[in-house]
Amino acid sequence: MKIPITTDIPQRYTWCLAGICYSSLAILPSFLSYAESYFNPAFLLENGTSVADLSRFERGNHQPAGVYRVDLWRNDEFIGSQDIVFESTTENTGDKSGGLMPCFNQVLLERIGLNSSAFPELAQQQNNKCINLLKAVPDATINFDFAAMRLNITIPQITLLSSAHGYIPPEEWDEGIPALLLNYNFTGNRGNGNDSYFFSELSGINIGPWRLRNNGSWNYFRGNGYHSEQWNNIGTWVQRAIIPLKSELVMGDGNTGSDIFDGVGFRGVRLYSSDNMYPDSQQGFAPTVRGIARTAAQLTIRQNGFIIYQSYVSPGAFEITDLHPTSSNGDLDVTIDERDGNQQNYTIPYSTVPILQREGRFKFD
Repeated sequence: MKIPITTDIPQRYTWCLAGICYSSLAILPSFLSYAESYFNPAFLLENGTSVADLSRFERGNHQPAGVYRVDLWRNDEFIGSQDIVFESTTENTGDKSGGLMPCFNQVLLERIGLNSSAFPELAQQQNNKCINLLKAVPDATINFDFAAMRLNITIPQITLLSSAHGYIPPEEWDEGIPALLLNYNFTGNRGNGNDSYFFSELSGINIGPWRLRNNGSWNYFRGNGYHSEQWNNIGTWVQRAIIPLKSELVMGDGNTGSDIFDGVGFRGVRLYSSDNMYPDSQQGFAPTVRGIARTAAQLTIRQNGFIIYQSYVSPGAFEITDLHPTSSNGDLDVTIDERDGNQQNYTIPYSTVPILQREGRFKFD
């Protein structure tokens, strides 16, 4: 016997079934969950407990923490090869970093030329403490290539220690060797019954930072029944450099400065600032140029249409303090050519007077 089968379903049941289906689909995602990859060590040995820890392989391209010898680069400038401690991290240190973050200490910060005094929290850190550079220095980036063992660090130019052209750290200055010095000049004339001679000398002794100097002259004349001979002690003084003050100390015979008025001779003590303690690029007056680069960029400074300075800066704030002084007046035109093709332009007013000093510097006498 055949049982008739019908496909006609009442409309009300059709809407009911559709509602149940949609409700089920809406509820279903709430029961879904994500599970990380797990490698069962029992696949290697019957007793999986004796297998070494394999958890680091579950996270893909992750490398073990430890000490690695890497090529250190700062702002695309090679610093040197060095052993650096790396720790595991979840922060972004590059696609090829293997999940490692370099551990910075005070010695490494000095190696890359970071001005730690600009960040009080860094200056207070102990030398053996691991410092997270990304959190300590704004706008800093780290890119580590584990395969090439190359560590690239990008930090704003303004956070670096002074790198003026010709700059030499004071701790590398040499006081010279102990020495005796004698510079002299002798001239004379001898004729029929007339003799005249002149002798001048500048002698000295160098011992450590001290310099002892004596300047004198001798005159002799004889002729026509007249005779004269005289020694003149022009001056004797001792001097030395005061490096922390960028100044010179003079005790004895000397002259005052002549920047504004004529110098006046004196016998006493003089302490005055000396431009000779600064590199050539920081002697005399020149303005400070500041700006912000959005990417690694080429910086060009022009005056009266001529290029007077050109350099490259990393992303972030920068500060140029080593412009050579120029004798002519004229505003400075600053151009920043970004790596992405954009360009920034602005003008810095510039004018100079005889005793104008660079920003942050004072002169005394």
